Amino acid sequence: MNRKTVLLLIDVQQNVLHGVGAPERFVAIEGAFEKTIQRLADVKIKARAAGIPVIIIQHAGGEGHRVESGTEGWKIHHMLKPDEIDLVISKTTSDSFYETDLLATLEEMEVTHLIVGGFLTQYCVDLSVRRALALGFDVTLISDGHSTCDESGLSYEQIVSHHNNILTVLKLNGHGISLQSSDSIIISLKPNKPQSTE
Repeated sequence: MNRKTVLLLIDVQQNVLHGVGAPERFVAIEGAFEKTIQRLADVKIKARAAGIPVIIIQHAGGEGHRVESGTEGWKIHHMLKPDEIDLVISKTTSDSFYETDLLATLEEMEVTHLIVGGFLTQYCVDLSVRRALALGFDVTLISDGHSTCDESGLSYEQIVSHHNNILTVLKLNGHGISLQSSDSIIISLKPNKPQSTE
């Protein structure tokens, strides 16, 4: 059985982590954000080389939100700027599937496997990969391809580490969430089968 894959990038927007958390941690959090964006850009290059589609989820924040729809902060980071063939899907909650076209799009593309990265780990990434699993998809979470801010007495490093550990425990109806680092994802070895033109 062919496993068709899509790269799903969640909330890779300019201001998704801007000014979040304690001021003394802004530099560290922004630094981690930029490094994560770079890793995701590298994975996107691999996906493109393998003919694997890329779907970018873009959060549409309300008025005054750091990713308020239509503002500079809402825009997708320039390193992950969508190509003409990339799909961009807007969402308004942490769940990338809730009241969006994501599920219908994946079903139309006959996708069974998602490679996932993005922001914020404990919200949009967590909820979206759990929902994907519940919907019957296999998920590969990019271990160093998601990040967040400090919260509830935990550093962003601790939150990322916790989710890398806990999400891989989840199994449902033969499907699961696996973990792979950005530099170990060899997408080009498992290209999607070309669509028939008949």
